Amino acid sequence: MKIVSLCGNDGCCPVVKIDDDHVEIGEKDNLCVLKKSEWEELKRKVLNREL
Repeated sequence: MKIVSLCGNDGCCPVVKIDDDHVEIGEKDNLCVLKKSEWEELKRKVLNREL
């Protein structure tokens, strides 16, 4: 599992946890879980500046 911290200036510190079959984005009480295929689609759209 790969974990990337997204700490901001305002004190919030969500993380992205990338596992073999899913990806978790968020923090304790605010979490989004994506299937690996959904994560790849989101990543593609961000990199292509569609989002």
